Amino acid sequence: MGRVTERRRVIRIRDGAVSTRPDTLVAEEPLEIRLNGKPLAITMRTPGDDFALAAGFLVSEGVLAAAEDVQSIVYCAGATAEGVNTYNVVDVKLSPGVEVPDITLERNVYTTSSCGLCGKASLDAVRTQARFPIADAPPVRVTPELLACLPDRLRAAQRVFDRTGGLHAAALFSEEGELLDVREDVGRHNAVDKLVGRALQDGRLPLSRSVLLVSGRASFELAQKAVMAGIPLLAAVSAPSSLAVDLAAETGLTLVGFLRGGSMNVYAGEHRIALEASATQS
Repeated sequence: MGRVTERRRVIRIRDGAVSTRPDTLVAEEPLEIRLNGKPLAITMRTPGDDFALAAGFLVSEGVLAAAEDVQSIVYCAGATAEGVNTYNVVDVKLSPGVEVPDITLERNVYTTSSCGLCGKASLDAVRTQARFPIADAPPVRVTPELLACLPDRLRAAQRVFDRTGGLHAAALFSEEGELLDVREDVGRHNAVDKLVGRALQDGRLPLSRSVLLVSGRASFELAQKAVMAGIPLLAAVSAPSSLAVDLAAETGLTLVGFLRGGSMNVYAGEHRIALEASATQS
């Protein structure tokens, strides 16, 4: 199986001084996800948590909603002409009775920004596919002070990032700010899929009392994955996209961006943020 990190020789230049040294890099390898033996998708990922990644991807695709929907997840043997297992091909077998979507090369994969769908079609796809409507009752309520503490807690848990500086991270927190799980990957969407897939395997979906924090920007894809897992609040340390904001407003997702220190922007779902009653709108 592939490793999370690899070593490479580099030439280091510091203030005109030249030296050679080994450097630790994050590993990146393709993962082909098959469904009942048929190719479904290929993603570039950091090896590790591959079964959770595949399960989480299928949650975001509207295929899986519970651990019981999965009969097995296995690495495919003989992935090369020589019959060597590369551990880069995973096959998910659905349980009897679970509907198998129509898998074609022309299928509408609305989880990527390059799928060719317009904004309205993308929003409609999530609304019709979502298994867990975001209707937390009573609603999750968090303070700005609690949200401000989460990036440091995430950073402290990023073990591989400390060695490579080249990974995205996603973390689940309770509404009290307790770190529940954290995953790292070269792709921010993969990190979220690993979180959601692990939650599915553990029978914890929907994640209706959780806060999702991502280390980069909040794209439509990440907002969609939060909605599909029933997560009511998504926070990002960087900017959201316009379509992510539209999706949040459409589905009731609370979306926070530019979460840095004590500052943040709330783009949608402000009813879950415990703001001071005296706060005024500018």
